[in-house]
Amino acid sequence: MVEMKFICDRMLGKLATWLRISGYDTLYIGDLRVDDEDEFLLKNYLDRVLITKDRDLFTKSKKMGREAFLVKSNNVAEQMRELKVLGVKFQIVMDRCSVCNTPLRKPTEDEALAALKEMNLGKDMLEKYELWFCENCKKLYWMGSHWVNMIRFLRKIE
Repeated sequence: MVEMKFICDRMLGKLATWLRISGYDTLYIGDLRVDDEDEFLLKNYLDRVLITKDRDLFTKSKKMGREAFLVKSNNVAEQMRELKVLGVKFQIVMDRCSVCNTPLRKPTEDEALAALKEMNLGKDMLEKYELWFCENCKKLYWMGSHWVNMIRFLRKIE
């Protein structure tokens, strides 16, 4: 089975974050520096499903044979429900950075300590939690209280 990859338009930043949390390789146009976003989305990353709220962009995409999905809701939970027809499963996977989409890995002790210091967190985090690290943006992830809130949110959309 081929892993689904996505690119989201500017109106879908929160959805892009949830796709990344769920392990999907997801680009967000707001992270890319381009002049004409619609033109860029039509002509680049054709190996990805374009997810958009823009009906005109969706129609143009379909006419040119680009795989696209039109999201109707403005609510991220509803948007997530809409994507289920594509076979998207929302879950906490922790293998992609939710900020920049870079694959996560276990940090070295030096990387973890540097990130903890930057975040004003104690060294005890090394013993308390399993940690994941983004080498691109130097962000550290762990299963803290926010994890419980994310699980609660995901249960609501099931």
